[in-house]
Amino acid sequence: MTAITKELNQTKRQKGFFRRLCGQWQLMVMSVPMLLYVFLFNYAPMWGWLTAFQDYQPKKGLAGSPWVGLENFKFLFGREDFLLAIRNTLAMSVINLVFGTVSSILLAILLNEVRSKAFKRTVQTVTYLPHFLSMVIVVGMAQNIFSSNGAVNSLLMSLGLVKEPVFFLGKGEYFWWLVGVINVWKEVGWNTIIYIAAMTSIDPSLYEAASIDGAGRFQRILHVTLPGIKSTFMVLLIMNIGHLMEAGFEIQYLLRSGLTMKYSDTIDVFALIYSFGSSKPHYAYGTAAGMFKSIVGIILLFGANMAAKALDEETLI
Repeated sequence: MTAITKELNQTKRQKGFFRRLCGQWQLMVMSVPMLLYVFLFNYAPMWGWLTAFQDYQPKKGLAGSPWVGLENFKFLFGREDFLLAIRNTLAMSVINLVFGTVSSILLAILLNEVRSKAFKRTVQTVTYLPHFLSMVIVVGMAQNIFSSNGAVNSLLMSLGLVKEPVFFLGKGEYFWWLVGVINVWKEVGWNTIIYIAAMTSIDPSLYEAASIDGAGRFQRILHVTLPGIKSTFMVLLIMNIGHLMEAGFEIQYLLRSGLTMKYSDTIDVFALIYSFGSSKPHYAYGTAAGMFKSIVGIILLFGANMAAKALDEETLI
């Protein structure tokens, strides 16, 4: 009797699902172009991953190129420059994640506490405009600002903090932090928008109750605002952890030089150089590097989601 009941309930659920699907056919039709876009540009190119297991030769194509198994991956992990690229990618990703998250939350809190709407809108506009600038323009500005006779060195020397100009652009030890500063300047305003939106959804009565209980402004931020954006923070954190293997490409490639290669080259830069930057391009090496990055990113994403679920926090999946 129990088995029959379960089967009947399952049949009802299936009929209910198809009934809702038929009732929302307009939405299904509207979603088809987006599904096609995702399939064509996100899933169909994965066919090219086969080259990571071949000695790929463009003239022979995928069908004619000989299979080599895991030899391309063995080659990558046997090279010091690829291991340095992994280190650089993770280091810059962590710096961008920490700096970007902290600066975005701080700016959102400060704007949320501002009473003047005109000032708030002005600050928001000024801070998120750099997001729309081309990375070429941003790197050009950074090269001028951090050059030996740039604004930063002039300020440091005028304050007496240094006696001679600091060679920011030529020392690899500064490269990771320089990338972090540039990314924060470019994206902090844009990243702040979602936290401000989360803060506007907090019930104002919570602030009123905290004020009645004698909580000051800092205490209201600590006990009302931050818990109110916790779920948003967790979802964004999980998504950002899934992108830890993507430190960027444009800024590193444009800002790199022969003096900073050991600190500037990420996995994406490595893949480009080995795929197209040599006299004899090796597309298989670049594909293997990109495949490794994607697989590790997926593992990090699901690992972070499982950890959040185990801690009973907001999850992405």
